[in-house]
Amino acid sequence: MKIRTQPFPKTLADGATTLFLLFAIPLTYWFELWIVLPTLIATNSLFYGFNFVFGTLILFNIVSNMMAIMLCNTSIIGERIVRPAAKANSTLWKFCSVCESVTPPRSWHCSTCRVCILKRDHHCMFTGCCIGHNNQRYFISMVFYLCLGTAYSSVFNTIFVILVHGNELWTSPTIFKVIFPLAMLIYDANTLQYHLMMYLLNVIGAVFTGFLLFYHLRNMLRGCVTHDALRQFDLGPLENTRMVFGSRWYLAWLSPFVHSPLPYDGINDWHKIYEKSTKNL
Repeated sequence: MKIRTQPFPKTLADGATTLFLLFAIPLTYWFELWIVLPTLIATNSLFYGFNFVFGTLILFNIVSNMMAIMLCNTSIIGERIVRPAAKANSTLWKFCSVCESVTPPRSWHCSTCRVCILKRDHHCMFTGCCIGHNNQRYFISMVFYLCLGTAYSSVFNTIFVILVHGNELWTSPTIFKVIFPLAMLIYDANTLQYHLMMYLLNVIGAVFTGFLLFYHLRNMLRGCVTHDALRQFDLGPLENTRMVFGSRWYLAWLSPFVHSPLPYDGINDWHKIYEKSTKNL
């Protein structure tokens, strides 16, 4: 994996969003395992131990995939790029006047990262960098574990809030606090408001990451990226998955440390993919 020399967010908006995620993840982990679970489950039980280990594994995968996204260089920097003389898709090659370089198919320039990205999907504000050929695997894995973690937490949080605050939930002030949790936490900080804020944070996170996961998994299985939805490089669901998660795709989602080489380099093999995809049409 090529390492980015400057992995930090380059704009204020990216920095604020990334810091929010870095703050919300450990806060949720602490709240679930040290506040919610001990209230619902005996800490010396096997079920508590299972949930503690499972929650820790989710946290590990969220954080490690996020770090992999930020550290992985998926740009044209350091790459030897030569436009093919006569290939079926040679017209898809472009020249970037900003980078002053020829760029391969499916590469686009990012004004925030200030460089062309190989098979650019989109710029992710939550990591402050672009998602492309080399780090798309880590992005989808991170979104998957974020969705799993927030959905898993929401189930326990629902039981926790009803059990601890059941008598207060249906009063008018509480309903108002549910609608405006952060504002009410600042105005009237108390245990109920804090619990409601954590509850809503996870519910909103589960819905948001659920839609995000569906969208990006659908694109991956169709051989598409956000900037290219024409399916001209569609090799079928299984091969499209290998193009993102590598040869060991069936294990790669378990951890970013699982070695799973990508079958293509994102530069010189697009004519082969294009030809295969044309045959499949």
